[in-house]
Amino acid sequence: MRNSLTTSLRPMFASLLCASLAACGGGNSDTPSLPPASLVTMGGPAITNPGTVTIPATDASSATQGNTTSSTVQGGKAQGALSAGTATGLLSAGAAPAPTTTTAPSFATITSVTLTSTAAVPQVNTPFTFGQVFAVGDVKSTEGIAAKTAAGANVPLQVDVKARHADGSVRHAVITGQLPSSMPKQVQTIYLVKGNATTTTTGAAPAQLLNAGFSSTFNATIGGKVYSASADALLKSGKYTTWLAGPLTNEWLVSAPLKTASGEEHPHLHARFAIRAYGTSAARVDVTVENTWAFEASPQNYTYDAQLLVGGKSAYTQAAVPHYHHARWRKTFWWGNAPLLDLRHNAAYMVASKALPNYDLTLSIKETTIDAWNKRWLAAKTGAMDVGLGQPYMPTTGGRSDIGLLPAWSALYLTSMDQRMKNIMLGMSELAGGWSAHYRNKTTGKPITLAEYPYMTLLGNPGDTYNPVTKLREAFPDCPSTACTTPFRADTSHQPAFAYLPYMVTGDYYHLEELEFWANYNTFSTNPGYRDYGKGLFKADQIRAQAWSMRTTAQAAYILPDNDPQKALFTTILNNNIDWYDANYTNNPAATKLGALTHGYAVIYNDNTGLSPWQDDFFTSAIGVAAELGFTRAKPLLAWKAKFPIDRMTGAGFCWISGAMYAMKVRDSATSPLYETIGQAYKASSTDQLNLLGCNTTAMATLLGLKLGEMTGYSDMPTGYPSNMQPALAYAAGAATGGPAAWKVFMARTVKPDYSLEPQFDIVPR
Repeated sequence: MRNSLTTSLRPMFASLLCASLAACGGGNSDTPSLPPASLVTMGGPAITNPGTVTIPATDASSATQGNTTSSTVQGGKAQGALSAGTATGLLSAGAAPAPTTTTAPSFATITSVTLTSTAAVPQVNTPFTFGQVFAVGDVKSTEGIAAKTAAGANVPLQVDVKARHADGSVRHAVITGQLPSSMPKQVQTIYLVKGNATTTTTGAAPAQLLNAGFSSTFNATIGGKVYSASADALLKSGKYTTWLAGPLTNEWLVSAPLKTASGEEHPHLHARFAIRAYGTSAARVDVTVENTWAFEASPQNYTYDAQLLVGGKSAYTQAAVPHYHHARWRKTFWWGNAPLLDLRHNAAYMVASKALPNYDLTLSIKETTIDAWNKRWLAAKTGAMDVGLGQPYMPTTGGRSDIGLLPAWSALYLTSMDQRMKNIMLGMSELAGGWSAHYRNKTTGKPITLAEYPYMTLLGNPGDTYNPVTKLREAFPDCPSTACTTPFRADTSHQPAFAYLPYMVTGDYYHLEELEFWANYNTFSTNPGYRDYGKGLFKADQIRAQAWSMRTTAQAAYILPDNDPQKALFTTILNNNIDWYDANYTNNPAATKLGALTHGYAVIYNDNTGLSPWQDDFFTSAIGVAAELGFTRAKPLLAWKAKFPIDRMTGAGFCWISGAMYAMKVRDSATSPLYETIGQAYKASSTDQLNLLGCNTTAMATLLGLKLGEMTGYSDMPTGYPSNMQPALAYAAGAATGGPAAWKVFMARTVKPDYSLEPQFDIVPR
């Protein structure tokens, strides 16, 4: 039997039991300036309604968080509330609610978003900002993007293109629109259509916002001494980077060390602000407080009382924040008029674009499931230096909601488009900053990379960090356990995909950097020699760690802005790894004929004679992700890897009932050669009694204690071993000749999980 998983991730499913080295998380771990390229179409006037300057404390992301919340927090729990504030351009109250728009458009569209007003009164000229991916060729380099209502009326739109496909077509953009009017609870669909290409638009400088009275300051009180950073002072200095620019919104990034009134600079604590201004009537204040300098001497934890002021009023306080080393936390609030709109993407289009795996969007998510997740989220600790629903000790074994190509909360958001799941997904990306996996280069201001320090490491002796080119050691400064104790531990073998989808759907710079931090952490968490220094090879890790590192690297290489230098770095690291796997497997005549990875920590089960098919399936699915994201060099490796899951369904001498076994014997002894056929592996992995029985017979089911047609490995669990196998088979179905037949056998099994509880493995062939 599996050991009960007792973490906070699974109170809804406490009856599900997991093994010591369970499929989703088994075993302990071994181991600058970004000017946007803007396209502005369907211009329209910028927002000019000044409104009343108030501070609604919403956890807003891309103007989609409609509910106002309390803004003063003690120990991570909200205490007291400020006034809700005034929505942008409110109409007089009392008008009847407008009907939901349901008429299909009569014009060609690319995709759509759905906006729901959460204001208690009507709104006019309400801004909304979101991130959007586009399929290859949908918006060519010679084309622009416009927006229309279902009736064909133009909607003012600003498009900040961040990334393009190889053919020049738009891949990812941050889009800002202005909804002309909305009634309380009204649902309106806005359609994105092709427009005329426009030239780059220069955005406004912060002066107008500052002249309107904007201000925001963060204070940290340590031992009676106050350290501060002021967003408005930083904007006035002119030392800002523009993230969004155009007639509807402008966003500026500023950062500074925390300083006392006398100018004393804190050696480690620093604040970063992203100020998104909608004209002069509303601005989203996004503050991140960090303790992340990679090479600053004497890294340590700090405890302080935190206070964020917006417009001179207290927007957030938390006493005794235990800020852990190489960690960060983020909160967002509003100055002025908060736009009260919830925004839903077109999930089918996002999946069809291949930016996301092919999740089964026909799945019906129960309200009880969403409600249960939401209750857990509302009860979780989500203050500064909390990790919400995350697993604090990431190497914890067992079936896990956060493990997969996407975590369960992201998969539930995608399959339901429910705002509550979106809140959880975005919140968990924010709280991912709490793990000590965040190393920032103080010189460049960006997350640190192997390109800069190919000999840095979190695993190795100081001597391993000597760089013969620079003749310097690249060891991180010593962080004594007495000064750096933290309840959270990160690793690579059980690492969730925290930030990829949040950045995709919001375009928020915080989520972008969170993705970069984790992708970089995966490269330097191993010994420099094992990873071949600057090449960033993952081969020395557990197979599951290699899988999740390849997944995150591919996601970063795909979605990062084209003018971010780390995009090219992650592409190079991804290709370096693919080249290594090709040399040792795909193009190696001496490689195993099983289609499984057998190097390093792979064959360590059953006295070093067996491997774990579920870990190998993680890797196959990660390579499938890379191939679908457009990294064509991954396709031969995927075709080679597809053999292993296919043969476990349809291979000669192998019974598919055991296709998702926990461990598979692949050689007679630790020094014996690997088996040549999948049939040999099945026979050696099965008992003599089982080998005498026909596949999928009543006698076999009786012997194994299963229903007829049921696979071993907890087939009824959404995190069971057959579920772990499903994405690998889904990608194999399109990568190899025998893939469709293997998928057919897999889907014919009689016992399947209820993926409406956790759909992170519910991926199907395209």
